[in-house]
Amino acid sequence: MRKFGRAILALFGIGFGCAAYVYLTLPDVRGLRTINPPTTAFMELRARQAHAKGEVPRRDQRWIGYARISQNLKRAVLVTEDSAFWQHEGIDFEQMRESMEINWERMQLARGGSTITQQLAKNLYLSPSKNPIRKIREFLIARRLEAELSKQRILELYLNVIEWGDGIYGVEAAARTYFRKSAADLDGQESALLAAAIANPHVLNPGRPSAYLRRREAMIMRRMGAKTPPPVIAAPLMQAAPTDPIPAVQPLPDLPAPGPPTTLPGEVIPPPKPPDPKGRGGGAGNP
Repeated sequence: MRKFGRAILALFGIGFGCAAYVYLTLPDVRGLRTINPPTTAFMELRARQAHAKGEVPRRDQRWIGYARISQNLKRAVLVTEDSAFWQHEGIDFEQMRESMEINWERMQLARGGSTITQQLAKNLYLSPSKNPIRKIREFLIARRLEAELSKQRILELYLNVIEWGDGIYGVEAAARTYFRKSAADLDGQESALLAAAIANPHVLNPGRPSAYLRRREAMIMRRMGAKTPPPVIAAPLMQAAPTDPIPAVQPLPDLPAPGPPTTLPGEVIPPPKPPDPKGRGGGAGNP
């Protein structure tokens, strides 16, 4: 009996020690209110991977302030990645529950439940591993981000640091790479293509969209409340499309009817202050 009691105490001590370690090693995110991160954990990971292959790491990132990013792009990303972004506090427990049910029914990891805030926490500070300690840290960092930063700042950071291809980080670099324009000028179709590629940016290319990416684009545009444009896939691509492998990506969640296309759901944006346009952080950058 005494041995059992000592074992329980030992387990309790180990658990408490692990919890204390996780909490005490959480990053201080307050600086992100005004300072754009010069790098992220995922950028450093990609650099190490390139060096291991004897290659020079590629990094194209051009920061763009929140107010300048196209409303089309913001809306496309939100309906694709996190429809409850303006309502939750970093963790969407309802979305997590639905994802767990779907994954259990399919007996595979078919759908994730991470919010945009969780994805930002992972990109900025963590590794892509899926161990429980890493996931707990992700939850805690996401909550800390929500406590210290505005929703607009969180979305600005996210849109400026996530991957959109090999060495392409952030929406401004992606817009210029794939569409030869600023992220401020993206239309609905271009925004939907970029949002559709977030799930697997090293496979899905918005500049040369596959039939699969076009289907996701059309789905996103419907959820945005935009009219789906006619397909613009060349004949050879249309013939080859049925044999193209379809990458495994998360299905889009069910969403409520979208609001007016000129605003984001739940968002209240104060008017711009002349003479400069409104911005929240001023300047720089998924698995």
